[in-house]
Amino acid sequence: MSLSTNYLPKTRGTVAISDEELQRVAPSIFAYQPIEGVSDRYSFLATSSILKGMRENGWLPVRAEQQSVRTEARRGFQKHLIRFARVEHLDTWEKNQVRPEVVLLNSHDKSSAYQLHCGLFRLVCSNGMVVSDAVFHRISIKHSGFNPDSVIEASFKVLGAVPDIMNNVQLFQDRILTDAERLALATGAATYRWEDPSKAPVNASMLLNPRRYGDGAKDLWTTLNTIQENVIRGGQRDYSRRRSDGSRMPKSRAIKGIDEDMKLNKALWQMAEVLRMRVLSQPRKKTTTLPRRLVPFTPSLATLAMAPVPRCFVLKPTLFVG
Repeated sequence: MSLSTNYLPKTRGTVAISDEELQRVAPSIFAYQPIEGVSDRYSFLATSSILKGMRENGWLPVRAEQQSVRTEARRGFQKHLIRFARVEHLDTWEKNQVRPEVVLLNSHDKSSAYQLHCGLFRLVCSNGMVVSDAVFHRISIKHSGFNPDSVIEASFKVLGAVPDIMNNVQLFQDRILTDAERLALATGAATYRWEDPSKAPVNASMLLNPRRYGDGAKDLWTTLNTIQENVIRGGQRDYSRRRSDGSRMPKSRAIKGIDEDMKLNKALWQMAEVLRMRVLSQPRKKTTTLPRRLVPFTPSLATLAMAPVPRCFVLKPTLFVG
């Protein structure tokens, strides 16, 4: 996930954080009433009231952020996000290990129901990923007739799905990609992020550039993390690219919005799932639903034509044609 100005850089998701720290980075978690204008059916329950129950059941908050707002009336009620890790994982996991997380999303301004997503956190790069809905469908709890125990119960549904999700991670690690497949995944990410890769601030191939030693492996898991980190954090500059007026393109912009971050993470995961399931020795048969907003790969990408890898993305409904 993106590191907005409201994140806690000193913790980087490796230790539990207190209510005081949560209050500092995301005050909307502690709203004591909903925004004005909600209906009588709206059941208000501050996100902060769930923290005690989550801690008592072994889920500790490790990261948080809240959405930026332009309307002053929404300030203090806006959408916010908390990532929870299991207490035993904070105590025992080692470098490079991947841990599961509960990603809780909520708001007090009518913009979001309580949502629980399954996330993964990779220590070596502090990457916080979110599993696609195709693998673990988000749990959404409306603010009508709301029962706080529902969130606690839902968190254990996430925990129950962890073995299958961690098995997926292992399959990603075992899947070695060709150079053409790696470029296909990077191009898909660039297409989703900027819609037209030719007008993006960086060439899609730059998304494959590792930010640290050891991330140059060509397995699907490492490639996915490298692309995700480069897209989410931004800061890359492609000196070969120019605007129409001849001026240099700016550095790629980091993603800071909660919704944009979540959608991109889920889209990347689903692209990786499709690529993992592709068997090069078999004729192309399958179509798999992917997140929306993807547009076709350009057939002029000679590298993609060199191998029978996924060739295009189609818009509305979005299909990945293998």
